[in-house]
Amino acid sequence: MDFDTKDLFEEMFTAAVAAADPELVIRDHLPKPPKGRTIVIGAGKGAAQMARAFERAWDGPLSGLVVTRYGYAVPCEHIEVIEAAHPVPDSAGQEGARRLFGMVQGLSENDLVVALISGGGSALLPAPAEGLSLEDEIAVNRALLASGAPISAMNTVRKHVSAIKGGRLAAAAYPARVVSLIVSDIPGDQPALVSSGPTVPDASTRQDALALVEAYRLDLPGSVIRHLHSHAADAPQPDNHRFAGNEVRIIASAAKSLEAAAEVARGAGLAAVILSDAIEGEAREVAKVHAAIAREVATKDRPFKKPVAILSGGETTVTLRGSGGRGGRNGEFLLSLAIGIEGLEGVSAFAADTDGIDGSEENAGAFADGTTAARLRAVDLDGKTMLNANDSWGAFDSLGELFEPGPTGTNVNDLRIIVVR
Repeated sequence: MDFDTKDLFEEMFTAAVAAADPELVIRDHLPKPPKGRTIVIGAGKGAAQMARAFERAWDGPLSGLVVTRYGYAVPCEHIEVIEAAHPVPDSAGQEGARRLFGMVQGLSENDLVVALISGGGSALLPAPAEGLSLEDEIAVNRALLASGAPISAMNTVRKHVSAIKGGRLAAAAYPARVVSLIVSDIPGDQPALVSSGPTVPDASTRQDALALVEAYRLDLPGSVIRHLHSHAADAPQPDNHRFAGNEVRIIASAAKSLEAAAEVARGAGLAAVILSDAIEGEAREVAKVHAAIAREVATKDRPFKKPVAILSGGETTVTLRGSGGRGGRNGEFLLSLAIGIEGLEGVSAFAADTDGIDGSEENAGAFADGTTAARLRAVDLDGKTMLNANDSWGAFDSLGELFEPGPTGTNVNDLRIIVVR
């Protein structure tokens, strides 16, 4: 890896995260203070930082509770922060969901509920629907994580087996007004899909959820299937009167973060192009397309002239094929890309999750270049074998190419960068 390029990647990542920093963006989206109480609720991997930023910016009394991932809490003065498990739910998250419902009980039309929502809340707020258990919700989550389904499909299923998702938390706050401030990690920035929309309903139905269960061949407990076939799974629709006075504001997104990263590249003397902020699909297959573009630029100066930084965002997926492999979608993307660009000189790449964690390990992503696959063979490892085992973490760890910034306090999904000198 060219260390100048690695430094550039880290600077671009820092800029992308800063563009989504709650401390910098939340002041521009404060709601009008209410006549009554201000209650702050929230969930997500960036919920604690959002809570701290909100209470620093808010002029008036408030109280509240937010749920974030273990290790992601920051101290707040007036808003309680509790931690729970991600990506597989646990009982701490279930207790957090119960307490959030308690926070919004007995409110009046003069009260304001501010919901601070970022990616990760789907797992952090398990609230099994009546007749289901936490173990049922964990089974649903595990099946979805292994299925390769896009986040939109995953969250459609999740909201129909939950007592809190799909707008149900906002409905419980009625007649108080609910203002949702959202850091979007969803391709296309659909607010109802961020954390499965605990305060934002969408129009999907349980029939949609059942169709996705069949399409992705999800092996779910019988209790879950029976629930999805019952009216108990029906979620409130967007035209429900309980949502009439509510507001939804996207305060940070992948698009803004990609532009910030692109500006850093331009400042370093590179052209910068953004392919898309909403790329979805199997990580290894998306990588093959990116590799083909990089090869075309490197060898033929098209469709972009070098030197250039090629950026993309969105959220890919990983279908588990191996057992015991470690790594997330960014590592999987990058390992597949490394195989696709093997032998290309002057091509370097980086992929990382803006929340600071890729999958279940401690790295956000990794670095690669045209020599990565050969360097793996030099230490008696085969990139294709490791890719088939979903062991991208093991591959990049063996080369010392993991990127470990730690929790960032925000989450606008993935940042992928290819530099062609």
